[in-house]
Amino acid sequence: MTVFVNKGDLPLTPAQLEKRAQKHIKRIWPDQAREKSIRLADGMFDDFMTSFSADHDVNLAHNTFNWQLAEYRKATARLARYVLADGRSEVYEDQPTGDYDEEGNEVMVSVLVQSAVEPLDATVEVMTYDVDGDGTTETVANPLIVVDEAEREAAQSIVDGTPVEVKDWV
Repeated sequence: MTVFVNKGDLPLTPAQLEKRAQKHIKRIWPDQAREKSIRLADGMFDDFMTSFSADHDVNLAHNTFNWQLAEYRKATARLARYVLADGRSEVYEDQPTGDYDEEGNEVMVSVLVQSAVEPLDATVEVMTYDVDGDGTTETVANPLIVVDEAEREAAQSIVDGTPVEVKDWV
């Protein structure tokens, strides 16, 4: 069996996948053995290639799965980041100090694990100049928020389009 791409591996580019497939073929059937089988018309190389083609279909399917998995992970990581328009609040977590009180209870301390980030202003003022050099101030949607929303929309689209099999793998 010549399945060499497993689910969960890093995805290969089509060129990498083809190169690896050719290496497998050459390792099992060196050029001179192939030539001999073809010359003798013994069908052995043809049988091998028939079997290899079926295995290669599995490699292709696994590689497609791996690409979807990588894209899904990137998309969910992007969605996990806070929304710039909303900001984020401070988060504290109780963590053990390693000390114990008189009653034998472990002493905990509240530790800041996520700092607050103020939300961005929804609009910003931009100065534009005409050909004469006269400037005018214009209020526009905050470009950082616009980019953030577009990235989130693209990430959500990837998550929504990811097959259940890939989501279940995670």
